[in-house]
Amino acid sequence: MYAAAHVVADPLGDPTGSDAVDWDSTLAFRHHLWALGFGVAEAMDTAQRGAGLSMANVWSLIRRTAAESRAVGGTSVFGVTTDDLVEGGHTLDEIVASYERQLELLEDVGGAAIIMPSRALAASARSPEDYVGVYQRLISASRDPVMLHWLGGMFDPALAGYWGHPDLHQAAEVVLEIIAPAPERVVGVKVSVLDAELEIEFRRRLPPGVRCFTGDDLDFPRLIAGENGVHSDALLGIFDPIAPVASTALHRLESGDREGFLRALEPTIPLSRHLFGQPTHHYKTGVVFLAYLTGHQGHFRMIGGHEGARSIVHLSQLLRLADRAGLIADPELAATRMSLLLRMSGVD
Repeated sequence: MYAAAHVVADPLGDPTGSDAVDWDSTLAFRHHLWALGFGVAEAMDTAQRGAGLSMANVWSLIRRTAAESRAVGGTSVFGVTTDDLVEGGHTLDEIVASYERQLELLEDVGGAAIIMPSRALAASARSPEDYVGVYQRLISASRDPVMLHWLGGMFDPALAGYWGHPDLHQAAEVVLEIIAPAPERVVGVKVSVLDAELEIEFRRRLPPGVRCFTGDDLDFPRLIAGENGVHSDALLGIFDPIAPVASTALHRLESGDREGFLRALEPTIPLSRHLFGQPTHHYKTGVVFLAYLTGHQGHFRMIGGHEGARSIVHLSQLLRLADRAGLIADPELAATRMSLLLRMSGVD
């Protein structure tokens, strides 16, 4: 199981520059996840990939996490996409070349690749066949088997209609077509479309050996628990803030206690549904806010000023829901920090 991890901004750095990241706190959080038994999904959208994290910091983050992961025997996977391309139209060959550059850099680092969606491809593709051609070329070009990432438009509006179809069922057919010629080259597919029934249908149709990783932060417990012998693995942003509770729950599932697993995670569902509420792509603000309340970082600042993406009312409700979910280990610290934020927001 993988947690997509956030980055900690340097509050004294330029929020758009190379000094924007507090590396010590960022890496300490990854050690927190590894210690709880999670793998780390690095440089994904949870880490503000495509939302303020510069290319220089993307690769510094990947290299640092890979080194720390090896040092402690942790598991990590790493996102690659086409964010070195400037905005505007690009040929499919240019898009493939961008992906291949990042795959080569990742091979030098020594990490497993998640082929993330490409905004450039979403803007340039003219048919589902364009997606099929690009992805099959990438699967063939990668030295090692890869994971594919299906990220819905609710997480990134620029990806609406990805795979060449606005209809998710038709989009699923394209993903299956991409995998079909060489399923042994695909570790799995991370499905982040917030449609549990579609995911259940999709995972049943995956070729043997290709895993479904749920990215459904709204219905993840039942998707992980599975039914009729079929389940989803997980690569989730919600595992970042709920890691202690999720770790306990997953140990219950591993011991065969399916109902205990579901009971343990039930209090986290209202929290996750609030955190990922519309506009869903602002969920990262809540993730960082909870890291601040629980003492994993000393401030509530984000790269690019994204701490302002959610209202004080939204954040106050997050605190209440996190407390009900058993995530506030130090209530005094959380209350003090919430009080400071309220006063800064003009609330006595």
